Amino acid sequence: MLKSLSIRNIALIDRADIEFSEGLNVLSGETGAGKSVILDSIDFVLGAKADKSMIRFGQAECSVRAEFSADEELNALLEELDLEPDETLVLSRKFGQDGKGSAKVNGCTVSATMLRRITSRLVDVHGQSEHFFLLKESNQLRLLDRIAGVEREKAKVSELLSARKELINSLSLLGGDESERSRRLDILRFQIGEIERAGLKKGEEESLLALRTKYQNAEKILEGLSAARAYLAEDGGATDSANSALRALRSIARFGDYNELCERLENALAELDDLGGEIESLAAELDVDEEELGRVESRIDEIRSLKKKYGGSEEEIDRFLQNAREERDLLENSGARYEKLTAELASTDDALYSACVALTNARKACAAAWTKRVTKELETLNISSARFEVEFDGYTRDDVSKATAEGLDGVRFLFSANAGEPLKELGKIISGGEMSRFMLAVKAQLSSMNGIGTYIFDEIDAGIGGKTAKVVAEKFVKISQTTQIIAVSHLAQIAAAADRQFLIEKTEAGDKTYTRVHALNGEERRAELARLLSGDTGELSLSHADQLLEEAKKYKK
Repeated sequence: MLKSLSIRNIALIDRADIEFSEGLNVLSGETGAGKSVILDSIDFVLGAKADKSMIRFGQAECSVRAEFSADEELNALLEELDLEPDETLVLSRKFGQDGKGSAKVNGCTVSATMLRRITSRLVDVHGQSEHFFLLKESNQLRLLDRIAGVEREKAKVSELLSARKELINSLSLLGGDESERSRRLDILRFQIGEIERAGLKKGEEESLLALRTKYQNAEKILEGLSAARAYLAEDGGATDSANSALRALRSIARFGDYNELCERLENALAELDDLGGEIESLAAELDVDEEELGRVESRIDEIRSLKKKYGGSEEEIDRFLQNAREERDLLENSGARYEKLTAELASTDDALYSACVALTNARKACAAAWTKRVTKELETLNISSARFEVEFDGYTRDDVSKATAEGLDGVRFLFSANAGEPLKELGKIISGGEMSRFMLAVKAQLSSMNGIGTYIFDEIDAGIGGKTAKVVAEKFVKISQTTQIIAVSHLAQIAAAADRQFLIEKTEAGDKTYTRVHALNGEERRAELARLLSGDTGELSLSHADQLLEEAKKYKK
């Protein structure tokens, strides 16, 4: 339930702090005083789309803070979202003229999606032109299931769906029917043969690329080798110079210890000879064969083609080959297994269809009893010819492939307020008064079932009066025993039934207009009820107000 609401700078409200009662809370006041601003503020803090026009004129930003009592289910959701659970859920939201805003839950910043997920089951708002929880067909089936208690039937459907999915996956691995398997086998055999014939070797592409580079630059390489050989071996080259140096050193050997230098130079000469011979051999080997170059180019193209088809590296191609061999072996021996799995799938589909039918029957039995109860509620709300039914879409065994965890049912709630008029989908009901009473009848039956802690009614009493107004007030009292109600109303009968009543009034101070929210005490409440009854606070109106308060008190007892 909503415990308190703090509003800052929204529309004509500069500041409002409201403490709500657990039961029936009624907001009353003159038309245009700002009652809808309170509801807009609740909508805003729950995650509704923000608009700069809601910010009070002359202010940079607006904000709303709301405190809700939290239950185990809500705290479990907070923990799932890594938010701190508590006995009280504190929501706060700001929005500025620059279009930027923020939202917090228990002091932690959250995204708009997280906020709406948390608040989706806190408050249910209904006005004359608004659809509430029940008007969405996606919620109608879920609500019917909660009333019917079909968890066992749905669990059976889910179990069979899982088994069906596994069978379909197994069949898909076998490649479908025989013709599909044959086509797949042809493809696999071609791919395997192409890779195997290629005979890829590790590091082969790198070696081929190096060889191609060598062949493509053979002329330059040969020129370099020849020049190097000339510098080493020709007259006056490095070898001649080294020999001259050696002779010079030997000529002075007897005058000192120069033998080590001679030995080192002799070793260098030997190395120069080896280098010369190796360079000469390399030059002789560098005989470029155009056919060999073509073979290298062709092999490189073949390897790159395989990489393009089967993977970007030799390791990936090898993995592809192994997987293809395994799939080929499976398909070559899959005929008998395919027939077995197909038979199992047909049997599972039969069982799934039966489970869906059982689920439908359970839902229909519940729907028949529940719609009767709602219809009786409508009779007490002066809609004596009302009809309310749940329509089920039909299905056959052929629709099993469309089954979900919810079974095969599509449902919609149908309603007619007048004798002789056809049933229509709830969203197509035109009369606001009829819609209001229908919703009130449904909520009277559901207030302890749908998990919503707070109902908000925005002038649901429009278009009714007299005896019906009294009955509506009594319905509010019944619902508020299990679900908090915040109602905007112009009817004295409803205001008199309130556990807490607030007056919304517009005042002027200086050159500005303000909307004020005031919790009424005993005498103030008498005066407001008198105003709602006749527009004045004369003795007769006050006496009538006292009578309404006394009747409401007796009814509550």
